[in-house]
Amino acid sequence: MTRPSADPGTAARVRGLLADVFELAQVRLELFTVEARQELSRLTWMAVMAALAVVFVSFGLIFLAIFLTVLLWDTQRLLALGVFTTLFLGGGLVLAGLAWQRARQGARMFAATRDELRRDQERLRP
Repeated sequence: MTRPSADPGTAARVRGLLADVFELAQVRLELFTVEARQELSRLTWMAVMAALAVVFVSFGLIFLAIFLTVLLWDTQRLLALGVFTTLFLGGGLVLAGLAWQRARQGARMFAATRDELRRDQERLRP
């Protein structure tokens, strides 16, 4: 007794379906790669600009504090030093709190890739 062979049309359709799935996965991975490169570029630029901003603002504040302290040296030097110490420490604590809050919120990285994968899942569900 011979077994009935599988329909060649069915095998071709399964191969075509698998080819489509692999092509879809490849496109999604390429989108992920492009987004990763863009995000890395953006983060690098932000880090460089932030570092430069911190350096320049720090030097500016230090020189301003020194200038005003020297200006008030004969009359109110302790008051000037106390005010600048309070300003620098208070500002640093406020900024550290804001940075901590932002870090806890997290970023929505690779949003387009996740949205496309979600749409793909919805299309494939019966």
